[in-house]
Amino acid sequence: MDQQKSGGARGEAESGHPVPHPRPPHGQDHPYVRYPRDRLYHLYGTTAFLLILSGLVHLVVFAVDGGPWNGPVSRRKPVTFGLSFGVTLLAVVRVTSYVRMGTRPRATLLGVFAADCVVEVAGITLQAWRGVPSHLDMETPFDTAVSMVLAVGGGVLVVVLACFAVASFRHRPTGPAGMALAVRSGFAILLVALASGAAMIARGVVLTRTGHQEAAYHSTAALKPLHGVSLHAVLVLPALAWLLSRTPWSEAVRRRVVAAAVGCYAAAVAAAGLWAVLRY
Repeated sequence: MDQQKSGGARGEAESGHPVPHPRPPHGQDHPYVRYPRDRLYHLYGTTAFLLILSGLVHLVVFAVDGGPWNGPVSRRKPVTFGLSFGVTLLAVVRVTSYVRMGTRPRATLLGVFAADCVVEVAGITLQAWRGVPSHLDMETPFDTAVSMVLAVGGGVLVVVLACFAVASFRHRPTGPAGMALAVRSGFAILLVALASGAAMIARGVVLTRTGHQEAAYHSTAALKPLHGVSLHAVLVLPALAWLLSRTPWSEAVRRRVVAAAVGCYAAAVAAAGLWAVLRY
C-alpha cells in the first residue's frame, strides 16, 4: 500500500500537477510546496503584471508622443525594462516552485527580488521622464544617487538569483520530465546575463570616473545582445518543459526535446558571447 501511494505521488509530480502535502508541524516548513497559493505569492504575481503594464503604457506613450528610441536618453528604456523585469519576475516566481527549498527562504528571496525589480524599473522610468540617462549619469548629486541605487539593485539581483541557482543544483528540481534540466539550465544561463550586466556597469563606471562620459554610454553596446539573449532562458526553457508535459509524448521524448532546446539556447548564448568578445 505504501509503495502504491509513493508511486502515485511520483506520477503526479511527473505529470506536472500539484502534489498535495499534509500540514507540517507548527513552526516547520515543507521542503517543497508546489504552486504556493498564499497572499505573498499573489502579491509577487500582481507586481509582475503591474511592471509589464508599465512597459506597455510607456509603449503607448512613445507611439503617441514620440521621442528618441535609441541612445542613453530614450523612451525605449521604460518599455523594455518594464516588460523585461515583469516577465522575469513572473517567470522566477513560477520556476522557483520547482526548486526544493524551504517556504520561508523562498518567500524572503522572492520578496527581495520583487522589491528590487520595482526599484529598478521605477528608477529607470523616473530618469526617462526627466530626460536624463538612468545609468552611469554622475552629472548631479541626484542623478548620481539614482545611478548608484540602480547599480546596487543590480548587485542584489545577482545575489538573490544566485541563491536560487545554487538551490536548484543542490537538490534536483521537481516537476514533469525535463523540468529539472530546464530549471538548472535556465538559472545557469541567467547567471551569464547577470555577469554581462555587471560587466557593462563596471566598465561604464570606470569610464565615467575617468572623464569619458560619452564613451561610457556607448561601451555597453557589445554586451547587450549577450545580456538580452541569456536573460530569459529561465522563462523559455521551463515553459517549454511545462508545455511538453501537456502533450501525449513519452517522458524520454520530452527529455530529449528539452535537452535539444538547452543545446540550441546555449549555442545562441555562445554566439552572442563571441560577438561581444569581438566587439568589446
